[in-house]
Amino acid sequence: MPSGSPTSGVGRVIAGRYLLLRRLGGGGMGHVWLAHDQRLACEVALKEIVFHDPAEPGQEREARVARARAEARHAAGLRGHPHVVTVHDVLEHEGLPWIVMEYVAGAVDLRELVARGGPLAPAECARIGLAVLDALTAGHERGVMHRDVKPANILLAPDRAGSPYGRVLLTDYGISVQPDTGETRYTMASALVGTAGYLAPERVTGGPPTPAADLFSLGCTLYHGVEGRGPFARESPLASITAVVTEEPRPPVRAGALEPVLRGLLTKDPELRTTARAAEAELARIVMPQSEAYARTQTDLGSPSPWEVPARPAAGGETRGSATGARRRPRPHALRAVLAGGLGLVLALGGAWYALADRTHGGGDGTAAPYGETVGLAEPLKEGDCVLADWPGGTRFAGLPRLALDPSCGDEAPDGQVMAFVEAASSEEAREQGPARCEERTREVRGRLADVRGLAVVPTPEGFEAAGRRTACLVLGAHGPVYGPLGDRRRFGTAFADTATMQRRDCLDVRSRREARLVPCGGRYDEQVLGFTRLGEDVTLAEARTESDAACAREVPPRDYGFDPSVHEAGSWTGEGAWKSGTHVVVCTVRRQNGGTMEGTE
Repeated sequence: MPSGSPTSGVGRVIAGRYLLLRRLGGGGMGHVWLAHDQRLACEVALKEIVFHDPAEPGQEREARVARARAEARHAAGLRGHPHVVTVHDVLEHEGLPWIVMEYVAGAVDLRELVARGGPLAPAECARIGLAVLDALTAGHERGVMHRDVKPANILLAPDRAGSPYGRVLLTDYGISVQPDTGETRYTMASALVGTAGYLAPERVTGGPPTPAADLFSLGCTLYHGVEGRGPFARESPLASITAVVTEEPRPPVRAGALEPVLRGLLTKDPELRTTARAAEAELARIVMPQSEAYARTQTDLGSPSPWEVPARPAAGGETRGSATGARRRPRPHALRAVLAGGLGLVLALGGAWYALADRTHGGGDGTAAPYGETVGLAEPLKEGDCVLADWPGGTRFAGLPRLALDPSCGDEAPDGQVMAFVEAASSEEAREQGPARCEERTREVRGRLADVRGLAVVPTPEGFEAAGRRTACLVLGAHGPVYGPLGDRRRFGTAFADTATMQRRDCLDVRSRREARLVPCGGRYDEQVLGFTRLGEDVTLAEARTESDAACAREVPPRDYGFDPSVHEAGSWTGEGAWKSGTHVVVCTVRRQNGGTMEGTE
């Protein structure tokens, strides 16, 4: 067994709670173990700090321990992101830190997958790249640079739809840093932080960590995935590092449509390197090429709903608590679509952006239908408009829907709402960039809801001026109506018509088992939404109202969100809409055990 901390080993119990079952792997920071959480009766992954040399200088030992704490802090800041391995806790055992993480069953890292089965298809690499790019972007928006993007840190695992590698996760924030916060950089004095052959040239020469440097590493990683080896792989780490700075990457031979993306990401000058937004658009075009009819589908970079099921006719619903008599609290779930490529791979989790542009009509004099005859709107959409969507054949997100306005934003059970607009200088720019920019503009609200997708309504060339030179960014229910306003367009004090509009971290004033109202979290409230879960297809709505509390306590335990289990308990809300659409989504909340009110400080 490789040398590790004195207390490592199968059968040991860490912090009186975690039983080590077997070693999963290891790296420069430490060993990763599969462990059994004896308190919650579930499996987790534990990362321990490893000191290979017992005589390692005290300063470097302290730096290694501090880096472990930084890893936990940075990864916890991205908690809930569908493409980042979740960190649950960091604890100390016998003077050393251990990081408690999500155990991803059946996962294989990209390096191992390529070694096992050979290089991947360009479309599959593009799908993986989109997911990793989404995770990196989420970190960059928080000021966190990963600094060690490489094939071994990308996990591929089965998704709930059965695709063996449908779930894509970025792991190991062990050397990440927030450069703009004054945070100490825990860099080992004797080593360059990062992995030879994947470091950006500006990092090798002493430059600061930046988003552009992470993008270079992503380019190296995708190159490895499609070519079977890194672009700067040499006979030794030193030779690889030298090649990064002084040599151009080996010309790819298998990359196909991915080659321009790789070339842009591997540009040595960070000022000229492809941006995240441009890379996202290019990768999306590889995964979902533009059709001849200009109905371009672009993957939603977030994770689609884990309870994705075949679409069924939508219908309205009423928010209700469970039949246990406990108050139910709604909660939105962060959904971001994991994209699947071609070559026999299914769309992983199925989220998608639809760019709608119909060129079958004439006009061009400013009076043409802004989005084409298929979409059917005579006037341009306005921000906050609620819409009804009539899909061809009745199947949601299949083809181009005909849209109509719902002025009441509730009376007719709207399918979605216009959440933003993005402007363009030309209709061609709108078609090329509108979907990706809409994805960015609506990412936050989609991440807080349980079962939605994005819809980019792109003006046609003839209707470009009539549309005000803008693409409308909509958020629609993935399987049914949303029953009311979304995001910040909801008013405090308004009763929820259905659980479909409940969002993560919503605070609820519970009037009865059938009525909850949205209230500010700064004051007093009865429950707060934590997340979502899904009940089985054979569970009826009546049964759900008695089973949902237990399901939420099991799948979305309040303790995981920092709530004291001796004071708080899990609650839930069920809605008719989720059963009529077939999704069986339950909103999971937290409340006080004694029924008392909660306050903003909680």
